[in-house]
Amino acid sequence: MRFRAVVVVGNRKGKVGIGTGKANEVQAAVQKATKHARRAMMTVPLVGGTIPHETEVKFKAAKLRLLPAAPGTGMIVGGSPRIILEHAGVKDILSKRYGTTNALVNAQALMKALKTLRQPK
Repeated sequence: MRFRAVVVVGNRKGKVGIGTGKANEVQAAVQKATKHARRAMMTVPLVGGTIPHETEVKFKAAKLRLLPAAPGTGMIVGGSPRIILEHAGVKDILSKRYGTTNALVNAQALMKALKTLRQPK
């Protein structure tokens, strides 16, 4: 029997990373996942607590759409993307997930979507 751990690391100021690890013990799997997440950290461009523009991405069986929201809207996000966006420091955002309900695939789709974001000039 083996354990798989998925870890999200972020500073709530625009940096976030996700990592996975497998091991025979839970603690070892979490340590591996944390190490991988710290290496995979990326900067998310934020504009007043939200994302700078709309984005839509497809990853494996997941399709994810992210929309910037007005201040005070809050996070209209569900599942694993919500946890990642909280760790990234996003306060106002709208999103919709299509396709799979697999938490890991949805998290990977969100990371792909965050990589497509560009800072406005």
